[in-house]
Parts: sequence; structure tokens; C-alpha cells
Amino acid sequence: MSLPIVPLSQGIHVMHLFFRIDRFRWAQLTPTQSAEALKRLSAVCAANPGPAHPRVMVFANVGGKADIAVVLFAAQLQLLSSLQREVERAFPPGTLVPVYSYLSVTELPEYVTTEEDLRRMLQHGERKLEPGTPEFESALTAARQKNAEYQHYRLNPELLDWPILCFYPMNKKRDGADNWYSLDFETRKKLMGGHARTGRKYAGKISQLITGSAGLDDWEWGVTLMAERLDDVKSIVYEMRFDEVSARYGEFGPFYINLRLSPADLWTHLGLD
Repeated sequence: MSLPIVPLSQGIHVMHLFFRIDRFRWAQLTPTQSAEALKRLSAVCAANPGPAHPRVMVFANVGGKADIAVVLFAAQLQLLSSLQREVERAFPPGTLVPVYSYLSVTELPEYVTTEEDLRRMLQHGERKLEPGTPEFESALTAARQKNAEYQHYRLNPELLDWPILCFYPMNKKRDGADNWYSLDFETRKKLMGGHARTGRKYAGKISQLITGSAGLDDWEWGVTLMAERLDDVKSIVYEMRFDEVSARYGEFGPFYINLRLSPADLWTHLGLD
């Protein structure tokens, strides 16, 4: 059977999967069956290493909401679905129990920086450069390049292989006076600009991926944070709660904290060998 080829007009598909191990069924496996399952999962990860896509990343969930977390990246929807099935088939039947899944796509924010924004920031920002001067044109060229790189990696993310992954879904409120979608564009852009400035304070500590899921899943966005320290995750989420865009207009789903592990280390950590 051949699956239909389904690309996006821009960006890639992302899927977050969370599973439990059925310990009763797993206990009935022979050591050979466990080793074969590990070999199959290792092969799927080795064949899809990233750093962009296709990519399969595996984690051990911390906190009891699941045992295993998997994050998949693929340019085409049918490949994403195939990767999901390959991960599931790596495990003996009945041993892997789905807990939660989240489908989303990478996208450019509605409030992405425009050419006009770049010129205004150079002219009226801290540097106050005069349009038409060599200094202004040089700075504008550099700003364009940086903006283009931002847009490229927003659509084609290369998540750093840091040890902690935090994932949670979120919505913007549609509740009476606190209706995000009743605000005009300029107000929303200003609020999101302040939110982004808070996030930039954590550069080098947090690698962030925001994916869109309106019409694809039960929430509107998925937030993926990679970090080396758990307190940095706690700090950025807490500090952003004070931004009006979160305090007044944000709704948040469950949080999943996970440890990045190789399949072999995952087996040992979960006692599957």
C-alpha cells in the first residue's frame, strides 16, 4: 500500500507521543524479545537522527504521567505517520500503551518582523541610524539576514540535544472581555513583542519551539522547551505568566517533563533489559 504524499506549503509536521509500558505484559517477554525491541527502536532513531527532519527523539518521562516520550519531525504527513507506526511496531504487541499525543506543524508567527519593522527599529531604536547612510544600509543588510535565519529555523527547527524537554499545549482565551481574537492586530503584535522580549532573556538556557495546531488537535499551540537545568524551565514559565499575553489571555494544558536518553539508556533507566 502506498500512502498519499502530503507536504505543507511551508514548515514541517511535528508529533509528540507519550506511552506507558504494560509491565505485566513486559514481564512475560524473554530477554531475547526485549533485546530485539531495543534493536528495532535503535534502528528507527539511527535512521532519523536530524538535526532537522526527519528526526526521532526519545525520552524518559519524569513524574509518572508516562514512561516514554517520543518527538517526531517530518516534512510530509505520511512520513510522520510512518515514523509513528515504526516506533510503535518496535515494541512487542500489547506492551506499549498510548497515553497522550499531540499533532502540530511549524509555522511563522503572525507577528513576524517585516521590512518596515526592521527599518523602524534601526531608525528609532537604540542606534538611531539615518536612512540612506552606509551605516544604515549595512545594519539593514545584517538585520535582514538575521531575520531570514530566524524564519528558516522557525520553520525547520534543529532542537539542541539538551537533557531536559518540557512540553505543554496552550490556547489563547476567548472569554468575554478577555478574548484574544477580538483584539486588533497591532495590539496583539505589541503584546507578543513584550512576551518575546521575556523569552530572549533565556537565550543560551532555553531552546524553544512553538508549533501551531489550530484545526489539528485539541489545543491551538504546542510549546516545546529544551534545557540543561530544570530551574530554567520553571523560571521562564513563571516569569512569562506575568506578561499580559499569558496572565490575561493564556490557557495552559498539562505539562510533561522528560529526560533525553538514547534507546539503550532508556532501556536501562526503565528496567526493560
